[in-house]
Amino acid sequence: MTVTMRFSVLLLSFVVAGCATPFDLQGHRGARGLAPENTLPAFAKALELGVTTLELDTAITRDGVVVVSHDPWLNPDIVRGADGQWLAARGPNISELTFEALSRYDVGRLKPGTTYASRYPEQRGQDGVRIPRLAEVFALARNSAVRFNIETKVSPLAPGETLPPETFARRLIGEIRKAGMARRSTLQSFDWRTLQLAQREAREIPTVYLTAQQKFLDNVCTGPAAGNPRVNPAECQPSPWTAGFQLRDHGSVPRMVKAAGGAVWSPFYGDVDAEKVKEAKALGLEVVVWTVNTPETIARMLDFGVDGIISDRPDLVLAELRKRK
Repeated sequence: MTVTMRFSVLLLSFVVAGCATPFDLQGHRGARGLAPENTLPAFAKALELGVTTLELDTAITRDGVVVVSHDPWLNPDIVRGADGQWLAARGPNISELTFEALSRYDVGRLKPGTTYASRYPEQRGQDGVRIPRLAEVFALARNSAVRFNIETKVSPLAPGETLPPETFARRLIGEIRKAGMARRSTLQSFDWRTLQLAQREAREIPTVYLTAQQKFLDNVCTGPAAGNPRVNPAECQPSPWTAGFQLRDHGSVPRMVKAAGGAVWSPFYGDVDAEKVKEAKALGLEVVVWTVNTPETIARMLDFGVDGIISDRPDLVLAELRKRK
C-alpha cells in the first residue's frame, strides 16, 4: 500500500455531521472521471487513490462469463471494434456474445465530440483496454482491504437484454462465492427482485437498495407523478422495479427499503435532503448516495450526514474530507 493509500484509508474514519463514523468512499465504475469506466485501469486508479469500495456493474455473456459493464449492450460512445473504428450505432447485447467475441472490442476511450466525452474531460484514455471479467477485478484487488459494491444490471422494462433477474443474480452470487469475496461484497440493484433473491439465498452478501426519482429514471413511482422526489406517495402508481413494495403503501422510500429487508439505501443524490437522511438513519438504514462529483454537492451530502458517497471523482471527495479533518 502506498503512502497516499494509507493516508486516504485513515482519512475515511472521520467526523461526519458531528458523529465519528466509518465513511465509505466508493469509486464509481472504478474512477470514471479519471480513467475508462469499469476497466482494470479505472479500478487500479481507484485503489491508488485509496477508496474503501470499488463500485461496478455486471453483465453476463452468452457462455456464462460474468463481466464488468454498465450497459447490457455495447455502447457506441465508448466501444471500438477490432478495426479500431467506433461503433456506428448501439452494438449487440452482451448476453448474445461469447466472452471471446466480447474481448475483441476496445473500451479504453470516450468517443470524441459526444456529450458523454464532454462530461469527463479529465479522463485519460488508453488503447487496447477490454471489458474485464469480474474475476479479474477480484484478482486485482485481492491483496487490498477494499470492498466491492456490485450491481445486477437488469431491468423489468427490457427483459430480453439480459438473463432473467433470478438467474442473473444466482450466476453473480456463484461468481462472488467462487472467488471467496462474499464477505467483501455487497449486491446492489434498481431491480429489487435480484435483492430479494439474494436475501433468501445468499444471506452472507449484504444488499443495497438503489433508487432514483428523476425524469431520466424513476424506479419508485410510475404514472404522471413519476420523476419527482417530493411526490405525494398516494399519487404514485405501482412500480415494476421494487419487487411488490410500493411507495403508496409505505409512505416514503426509506420505509419501502426497510420493509423490503434492506440495511443500505442508495439514492440518487438529488433526491435526498437532511430530513430524508435523518428518517433513514432513524430506521436503522445506512445512506450511500450516488453519483456525487462536484465539490459543492460533495460538501452538501457530507453536511446531511450520509454514510458514504459514490463518485466518479473520488479524489475530490478525499479533498473535501481533508478539509474537514
